[in-house]
Amino acid sequence: MRAWGVVALATLLGACSGGLVPPPSGAGPAPRETPAPGRTSALPETPSQLPVRQPIAATPLPPVVAPAAPATATTALAAGIVAGPGIDTLPIGQQGAERALAAFRLSCSSLQRRTDSTGLTRGSDWAPACVAAQNVSARDAIAFFQRNFETVQVADGKAFATGYYEPEIHGSRDRRPGYEVPIYGVPKDIIEADLGLFSDDLKGKRIRGRVDGSKFVPYFDRTAIEDGALEGRAPIIAWAADPVEIFFLQVQGSGRLRLPDGGVMRIGYAGQNGRDYTGIGKLMKDRGLLAPGQTSMQGIMAYLREHPEEGRAIMRENKSFVFFKELTGAGPLGAMGHPVTGWTSVAADPKFVPLGAPLFLSMDRTDATGIWVAQDTGGAIKGANRVDTFWGAGDDARAIAGGMSARGTAWLLLPKGTLARLQPVPVTAP
Repeated sequence: MRAWGVVALATLLGACSGGLVPPPSGAGPAPRETPAPGRTSALPETPSQLPVRQPIAATPLPPVVAPAAPATATTALAAGIVAGPGIDTLPIGQQGAERALAAFRLSCSSLQRRTDSTGLTRGSDWAPACVAAQNVSARDAIAFFQRNFETVQVADGKAFATGYYEPEIHGSRDRRPGYEVPIYGVPKDIIEADLGLFSDDLKGKRIRGRVDGSKFVPYFDRTAIEDGALEGRAPIIAWAADPVEIFFLQVQGSGRLRLPDGGVMRIGYAGQNGRDYTGIGKLMKDRGLLAPGQTSMQGIMAYLREHPEEGRAIMRENKSFVFFKELTGAGPLGAMGHPVTGWTSVAADPKFVPLGAPLFLSMDRTDATGIWVAQDTGGAIKGANRVDTFWGAGDDARAIAGGMSARGTAWLLLPKGTLARLQPVPVTAP
């Protein structure tokens, strides 16, 4: 879904294009926002200016020597796979293994039903591990992964990881002084068109727009929405105190509103206006607005606040706009429909990582190294060995995710026997 997650630095600095509907995802990323910078209240500052967490450096394990993925490869199988190291040789920590086991259990039902777009596994392949997961104790989590899985490296295994989190900002259920930025639900007049109904060449492609007289036209962009275009067209589910904060919450796709009475309202991605997403960080970097060391989420937010009028114009260059709904129950939810877990879940490209599969990252910083479970997707998270790590909610999560940028090696953990099935040993003629 998009537990949309993703103030990944890549989401902020990257730019997605293509007028088709961006995929809603978690962790990841769907892109978006609201009005101009400059605080509208004297409320205590939400900790957006927390310093980026300085990582502890680590030396990644080297990948197995293998070619990089061909530029034409659209799946893990097409990118090429080789056997990775034995799981018993990987530095899997007990705490990380326990968290990954719990996340894997949660994903098992969907994992066995889904069609794996990577070309690597079948639903039935996961059944033995899923049965075993239900009957193993947390203290045996490391042994569980060693008994049931093998490592597989996709292409050259060279990995890049960013981070996302569930932000918390000041908000109110009703409009009041200091809470002036509307948070919209899905407009009643937005229409999603399935282009595959019109042409087989467009199967899987969708666009969003509205009817204007007898014409189907693009839906209102961010500027029009901020200028009042949604009046009478969309419900306002809450009000935010700070337009910069809600802009970044839209980039994340879900988050928490800290209410005036101290309560919390959780909101999540409900839809998007169909306009292209533009990463404002990349614009700012290309224009020389961000000095070295400022290209983190914190640096971008600081600039927007220090230059409110220019900041408003910059944010409006991202025409994409996200609509929200109130969330109840566990969450935030990832693309599989299950809650994602801090320090455990990652967003990945489902064409290169089976959703629900564990993977091991050996990175150049200790916090990103360990066993993770792919439970989310993101609009900017594309290609082999590209992941977006989820860090949960709160100040620590924000500080880590805002500056997460790690490189190293990735190995998928797939059911034992997968590689032999995909790469059978050729029979030599007598």
